[in-house]
This record gives sequence, structure tokens and C-alpha cells, in this order.
Amino acid sequence: MDTINLRPASQRIAILVALFIQIGATFLPALGLGDPIGDRSDSIRTLITPSGWAFAIWGPLFFGSACFAVWQALPKQADNALIGRIGWWAALGLVMQGVWATYTQWANLTAISAVIILTSLVGLLAVLRIVVNFERDFTLAERLLVGLLFSALAAWLTAASIVNITASLVYHGVGDGQNGLLTAGLIVVGGLIAATATFRSRGNPWYALVFCWALLAIYFRGGQVDARIALACIMAGVLVIGAAVAGLRKTENRRRWLG
Repeated sequence: MDTINLRPASQRIAILVALFIQIGATFLPALGLGDPIGDRSDSIRTLITPSGWAFAIWGPLFFGSACFAVWQALPKQADNALIGRIGWWAALGLVMQGVWATYTQWANLTAISAVIILTSLVGLLAVLRIVVNFERDFTLAERLLVGLLFSALAAWLTAASIVNITASLVYHGVGDGQNGLLTAGLIVVGGLIAATATFRSRGNPWYALVFCWALLAIYFRGGQVDARIALACIMAGVLVIGAAVAGLRKTENRRRWLG
């Protein structure tokens, strides 16, 4: 049973501010401030860069983030122990996505952008760790607005971090991003990391599905240029899906994520 402790108003406000920065930062180019992130990404082409259609996932992610931010601020959630534990980490994960977008639109995919996106990932993984180990079953709202949302964000940022680091190396003159063997190796390593994260988070199906979405987008871009990349995407996908299936064999794990 949750401990009856009111969450500080500062936490609720911080999450709302983080949401504003997360989503609002993407509109800066429309105001003549900076260049669109897509243009920045296209300026540093690597074989691991996903197909453009994959980034449509930001629509649902932003919508889910907005729903979470509004929901957690409602009076009924003032004593929600789950939100109380994840709140500051959630604010960090969301706000750093806005900081990343702002920085990237001005300065490109540099090493600093990689540090920023990794900081966001740290916050999201901290949320995920709390969700995985939380001592009671979730309500439907908690399962959707915390479990599903932050699993999806963590998975997408895991893939995005790998892409950003690769692009940053190219930006700073370390390689040209066109080495098929090296790129394939990075994808397999990323798959191992994601498979481990999936299994350790009780076979988290949402993390697995979103990471596989990123792999599919890499397959239909770099994988069409080099067969080794296509094979690496398939191998990574099998690892991640296998980890999800293995974890979800336990009833308590299925109940955690699916109810």
C-alpha cells in the first residue's frame, strides 16, 4: 500500500515545465531560431541513421508525455507514491530532450549533444528501474502513462543515443560513418544492450517493440546499402524479441506490463 505522503508542488510544476521545454523546443525553427533537426541529421549521413519515417514516433511520445504531465498534476495524484518516486527523474528525462533539441538545432550533432541525450537516457532508465521494482500492481492509468510511456521513451532514446554518438564521431572527424562492418558491429552491440535491458525489466514488451521499430528503420535505410547492416538488424531484433519472450513467460511479469 502506498505511503500517504503528499508530493511537493515543486515536483508537479517541474514536470509541467519539463514538458513545455520538451515539446516547445521543436518549434524553434518555425520561429526562425536554428535549423530543423532533420536538416542537421541529413548533414551528417551515417549508415546507422534511421529512415526518416521512424521519427514519426515522436508524435505519440509527445502526446503521451503531455498526458502524463497533466495527469500527474491532478489533485488526485498528489499522494501517488509511484509518481513521487519517479517524478524528479521523469522531469530530468523530459527536460533534457528539449535541451537536446534546442542545442542540436543551433550547434549540430556534436559531442555535447551526445552528452545531453545520454543524460536524458539516464533519467528515463532511472524511471524504468523504479517501475520494474515497484512493490504493487499498477492502475490502468499508471500502466499506460508511466509503464508504457517511459518504456517507449527509454527504448527510443537508447537507439537515438547510439545514432547520436556515431554522428558526433563523424562530426568531429573520427571516421565517415560509412564503414559497413563497424556499423553492423555497433548495431549488434546495441541489440545486446537492449536485450539485456528488456530481460532485466521483466521482459518489457514496450521497450522491445520500440527498439525494434528503430532497428526496422535502420534496416530499411543502411540495411539496403550494406547486407551486413541488414543482417545485424535482424540479429539484434531476434535478441531483443527473444529477451521479451523469455521475460514474459512469468505470470507476474505479464501482469506488470499488460495487467
